[in-house]
Amino acid sequence: MGFTRLRAYLVFGVLIVAATVAVVFALAKDTQGGAAAGGCPAGVTAVNLTLPKEADQVKLRVLNGTRTPGLADQVSSEFKDRGFVMQATKDSKKKVTGVALIQYGPKAVGAAQWIRAYFLGEATPEYTPTRTTDVIDVVIGAKFQSLATFTEVNQSMAQIGVPSAPPGTCAAA
Repeated sequence: MGFTRLRAYLVFGVLIVAATVAVVFALAKDTQGGAAAGGCPAGVTAVNLTLPKEADQVKLRVLNGTRTPGLADQVSSEFKDRGFVMQATKDSKKKVTGVALIQYGPKAVGAAQWIRAYFLGEATPEYTPTRTTDVIDVVIGAKFQSLATFTEVNQSMAQIGVPSAPPGTCAAA
């Protein structure tokens, strides 16, 4: 082996050692915290932004926010036929004048976005940070006509976009 080749190996070796020392030093002295380090800052609620892959991963409770008797049972039956896990229906104390009101907590932010698509994005979302369950309440309103078809849901999801964390929250890791 010639002197030129030996000198090249030595220079390359010194560069590798220097780069390794620089990386170890940077990782050891890293003071960056917060969400980028793998969690939410103190006092901020972590929310699940993941869109469910299948309907059976979503739990729904349909409430009748109108004066039309049996409407919650009808809508609940339609959601059940599409594969959603349904809770018992009931009448809502709150009357809804719009299409629907979707009430959810930190565990169901992504799923609630998907449910909004079944109302073509016209349902009003209502996030409650203190809610501890992953069940989404769908309060049917006076302007409700029907649930969207499979194709309409996909088109609506494209228009609504991906779920985003509500104010005062961050995405769960």
